[in-house]
Amino acid sequence: MRHIKVTVTGGVRTVTLARPEVLNAINPAMHDELEQAFNAYAAAPDEHICVITGEGRGFCAGSDLKAAALEGHRDYPAHGYAGLIERFDCPKPFIAAVNGLALGGGFEVALACDIVIAAESASFGLPEPLVGAIALGGGLHRLARQAPLKQAMGMILAARRVSAADGFRMGFVTEVVPDADLADCTARWCADILKASPMSVRTSKEVTLRGLAEADVEAAMKAQPGWAAFQAWRTSEDAREGPLAFAEKRQPRWTGR
Repeated sequence: MRHIKVTVTGGVRTVTLARPEVLNAINPAMHDELEQAFNAYAAAPDEHICVITGEGRGFCAGSDLKAAALEGHRDYPAHGYAGLIERFDCPKPFIAAVNGLALGGGFEVALACDIVIAAESASFGLPEPLVGAIALGGGLHRLARQAPLKQAMGMILAARRVSAADGFRMGFVTEVVPDADLADCTARWCADILKASPMSVRTSKEVTLRGLAEADVEAAMKAQPGWAAFQAWRTSEDAREGPLAFAEKRQPRWTGR
């Protein structure tokens, strides 16, 4: 890996975008490396969380336009922009630890994550219209679903950048912390998730996202018993282990199966 750094510790894979000289802008080779890193996470039975962050003073400034101009157009990898924005088949959680600018494709990467933890200095925006483009990496659709529509449209149509505090107020940021506390806060979120059954965490993510596609809450609740993820959880080892551990007054021994 030349453009990203990957570490795995205690069930947590951390993927660091590592082109700080260009605010971690993504070039074609970096797309491929991210696809490989996230494929490995999705396939690893002992990895339960993936944290994405940036090296230096930015999270990700989006696409490397200079590289695109020099190298020409290339198709994105199988799971779309950054190997992430079309990764609809991975029920494991992704956490964005946003340490600075998250613009264009960088903002789209954050929006594709399940939890967004932002340093106070972070800012977010979709500036594509300023260069005659549109945010095709899911940003238009996800922002309009994760923030009130009028506020989302304000950001989209005016290519307006907002602060971490505004992102929290709008609802697409989970927590805002002082810059120096970003790593510790991210570690706390990971520790909290790791206390739970991996099977339950994955199923909760799948059921939540699939339920959003239903007409209303009633339709989602009626449909969920028929979903494969729901059935797999109900008959899983973890579903039996939780009540047993509680009855025996001990810590559960999760298998993720």
